[in-house]
Amino acid sequence: MPTSDTPATSANSAVAEQIQLPGLAREHADTRPSQNQMLSEDKPIHDWYRFVLSYPPHLVRDYVSRFSLGAEHQLLDPFCGTGTTPVEAKKIGIPAVGIEALPLSAWASRTKLQWDINPDELRFDAELIAKTATATLESWTSDDLLELAPAESRLILKNSISPKPLHQTLILRDAINSISGSRKDHLWLALARQLPTEIGNLRFGPEIGLGQVKEDAPVIDLWAKQVHRIADDLDRWRQRRRPPSRVISGDARNVGTLLSPQSVDAVITSPPYPNEKDYTRTVRLESVILGLFSDNKHLRDVKRTLVRSNSRSVYKADDDDRWLDQLPAVTQLADQIEARRVELGKTSGFERMYHRVTRLYFGGMARHFESLKTVLKPGAQLAYVVGDQASYFRIMIRTGALLGEIAAHCGYEVIDRELFRTRAATATRSQLNEEVLLLRWPG
Repeated sequence: MPTSDTPATSANSAVAEQIQLPGLAREHADTRPSQNQMLSEDKPIHDWYRFVLSYPPHLVRDYVSRFSLGAEHQLLDPFCGTGTTPVEAKKIGIPAVGIEALPLSAWASRTKLQWDINPDELRFDAELIAKTATATLESWTSDDLLELAPAESRLILKNSISPKPLHQTLILRDAINSISGSRKDHLWLALARQLPTEIGNLRFGPEIGLGQVKEDAPVIDLWAKQVHRIADDLDRWRQRRRPPSRVISGDARNVGTLLSPQSVDAVITSPPYPNEKDYTRTVRLESVILGLFSDNKHLRDVKRTLVRSNSRSVYKADDDDRWLDQLPAVTQLADQIEARRVELGKTSGFERMYHRVTRLYFGGMARHFESLKTVLKPGAQLAYVVGDQASYFRIMIRTGALLGEIAAHCGYEVIDRELFRTRAATATRSQLNEEVLLLRWPG
């Protein structure tokens, strides 16, 4: 298997609109849905495991080309998620490094960068494991089905997975555990890929929730087919010579402690947005099944390594807002959110946190930009995919504009904000911009 604090969107539109940036949101940008969809030819390797809302590989290619990056450069993704940037960089021959705080996502990204696996041996492993797991299922005589430990069950969304598929999954997990070797990560990744929606009952749209509850599922067959898809991709890609790409488990607010000084030529990334999306929930089922989250304490420890972007991940000791002393626009925005809460009479603990989340999020990103400066080469080019939000009492948060102001305060040149796509707000169905904030580090 891959190896006590209490969690203490119109962001001032007037404030946001006062921020003047060159080339603001190019009107000719293509906002068709296809802009954010993965092309069929990009599915090999990328589709081994991927967030639903990940930006597409072709975006990486576009900015690699615009930044004129080659094999002599190093590309960084400090919020690499499931590895779109480092995987695509490896495909096109650019050395890359990713940083990711979520254990499941970091491990998945590293596995997607391992192409030196013999695909025939991987298929053999799958056949052997499938036979072992099937034999165990067929010989099961007890009326009791295997279950997660109570502490594990409490971590996942209720009814994330039905009893029969869970029973089969745990038997398959034991069968995978019985083998050894370098191919094991790919076998685990195939299970992680199928767990949420094919085996489990989850849906993404864009928030995670329950879809149609499946009383049963062909767990072993679904897993085996995914292993074969991985093996087929390895048939095509493993013999190709590519520069090294790697993923580091770490906190993007501390980039300077993770990489060598002046080692990065460019950044292509998408940080979390300030909203109520708990990114640990997106990978919770897989993380629990694979043993990466074992109890609430472990989960809290992981959350502390994340930029604070939702009220479920705020703790009493958090102080990233100290980075905002010279940034009144964020303070005004947070004050407006709190005033709206009082006006509406909202009193829940989460709602009381909205103004603080806003301050901590932008403070955490300021901390990230400051730490990042030490690893950038003079003239480094940066692209941040960020989205406007309206999650906090429908007050608009102009994320790209505010991050541009923060980056400028940290000494970066703000080159542009380019419209990548528009999307409908969950609550209001109004259109929100998703932009690429382009920066340059003068050094």
